[in-house]
Amino acid sequence: MSDFIIFSIDVFASLFIVVLGIIVLATVIFYFRDITQTKHAIRRNYPVIGRFRYFFERQGEFFRQYFFALDREEMPFNRAERSWVYRAAKDVDRTAAFGSTQSLEATGTVMFMNCAFPTLDEDALEPSQVTLGPYCSKPYITNSLFNVSGMSFGALSKPAVRALSKGAKLAGCWMNTGEGGLSPYHLEGGADLVFQIGTAKYGVRDEQGQLSTEKLKQIAAHEQVKMFELKMSQGAKPGKGGMLPGRKVNAEIAKIRGIPEGKDSISPNGHPEIKKPTDILDMIATVRNATGKPTGFKAVIGAYEWLETLFSEINHRGIESAPDFITVDSADGGTGAAPQPLLDSVGLPLRESLPLVVNLLEKHGLRDRVKIIASGKLIVPSKVAWALALGADFVVSARGHMFSLGCIQALQCNKDTCPTGITTHSERLQKGLNVANKAQRVANYNKYIHYGAGLIAHSCGVNSARELSRKHVRIVQENGLSEPLDKMYENYQ
Repeated sequence: MSDFIIFSIDVFASLFIVVLGIIVLATVIFYFRDITQTKHAIRRNYPVIGRFRYFFERQGEFFRQYFFALDREEMPFNRAERSWVYRAAKDVDRTAAFGSTQSLEATGTVMFMNCAFPTLDEDALEPSQVTLGPYCSKPYITNSLFNVSGMSFGALSKPAVRALSKGAKLAGCWMNTGEGGLSPYHLEGGADLVFQIGTAKYGVRDEQGQLSTEKLKQIAAHEQVKMFELKMSQGAKPGKGGMLPGRKVNAEIAKIRGIPEGKDSISPNGHPEIKKPTDILDMIATVRNATGKPTGFKAVIGAYEWLETLFSEINHRGIESAPDFITVDSADGGTGAAPQPLLDSVGLPLRESLPLVVNLLEKHGLRDRVKIIASGKLIVPSKVAWALALGADFVVSARGHMFSLGCIQALQCNKDTCPTGITTHSERLQKGLNVANKAQRVANYNKYIHYGAGLIAHSCGVNSARELSRKHVRIVQENGLSEPLDKMYENYQ
């Protein structure tokens, strides 16, 4: 026994010396590398020790998320919002105790005006059906309030797309393909699909990169594809096309998109065919005539004089020439990869752009003809209800559904290192994403968004969430007092 103990001590001592030797050798190597390199002043002036600065800088965002930030402090989504989504997706208790952690005095706070005589449960109604594309040969009729926003296969992993497709089918909502083309995994779950046409025309482009009517017809031949969305711009990078790093462009993605494998996929920053508002109507007519299905466009609103021209031209050409829907994306939208200046400083947030578009449509007599889809950080019932009250017919969310899949806001979407397997093509990391389990969570999340928005509507005295209007909402102003939405946006154009 004593011999074994002595032997063990010798082994551990030897291992300790070896490890210590490796550490000393690594320190010496790092020291000479640091004092001879010229790119980093900190490492040159403080060799070895200076490396810890970069390590802690990278780790800081994670420690702030879990240990230091308060429930309502984090960006882009705070812990309270993420926690609600997680609980809804898991179908566990979503109630809270001891009062709200949200301040009701901060400027911009949204407050719904409860009615003295709330809608009784027996009088509550499901959201009404809405028809998109009444002049199409194949209009789309749905009662879903909340849907999956555009996320491409390529930006998302294969199991993530499969889970979203299956979950959307279970929930009875639609799923937007994003601009990366139609993959088998979008079709697999059987959900209704909106095919997005980005500036690079992935999936519907000819050899010259132009829009192909033949390929449009092939896509439209899928019964699941219910609508087409022309993407003019998106919230995270208005004025910049989609960006998919080359390390994410594998053979399968390259084939679906019609692009070279392994090379960065950077879309043009605009549609070459669209130079003025009338060109939008021409492109929509081309797509709609080729497919027979509702067609609209998505845009971040900044300068908006072109909308006046667009709506006037619609009335000149005839009501049937109008886009069947407009997706209004907020300037604080999200994406896997975007330039910081565009993320931070370009475009209008939804609180300004959504009422502006709604009011302009009403001004030109087009509000009933053109449906409005709101997009931008609307991941909890109160924000969905707020958008409906402002005039949206539908709400779509990308990041909310990513949270329902298990996203932890690791902020690594552009690095192919997503720890939850959602935005990576690493098969090792994708193994953690169980498609059947996550599909059910997507459906649960969607169900409780509808339920929560309905709760708010019934408290306000209306029968369903689609009946909410601006008179039901007040917004806290700088003086600490609130003002009704209908007054705030009465003449907002």
